[in-house]
Amino acid sequence: MKKIFNPASVRRPFGNYNHGLLVPPGAALLVTSGQLGIGLDDAVPSDVTAQAELCFEAIKAILEEAEMSFADVIRISGFVTRREDFPAYMAVRDRYTLDPKPVSTLLVIGGFTRPEFLVEVEVTAAKIL
Repeated sequence: MKKIFNPASVRRPFGNYNHGLLVPPGAALLVTSGQLGIGLDDAVPSDVTAQAELCFEAIKAILEEAEMSFADVIRISGFVTRREDFPAYMAVRDRYTLDPKPVSTLLVIGGFTRPEFLVEVEVTAAKIL
């Protein structure tokens, strides 16, 4: 069982995530590469919501292939190119994440390898064996 850490001496999380999660010994660990908002047909939607959904769907497929689910995700790192895209990205993230909520980092960055990319997401998952 994962243990949640949100100490009273630390400001509460800004959104639907936890400050810390402890994974017990013996858990299987999965780390993904950053997933971009691009479809199998190489199409890149123009808005951050649609791109974030593609990111999380790709992560879902990776998790399923590893016999895991979003319930096993312990850490999410999100990267967006525009501060105003925070709410849209977080709404998609919150639809996919399950309890206990993972720890989360969200950064505004200068850009990705191609200018049409607006968001990239990577996760770490741990499944108790």
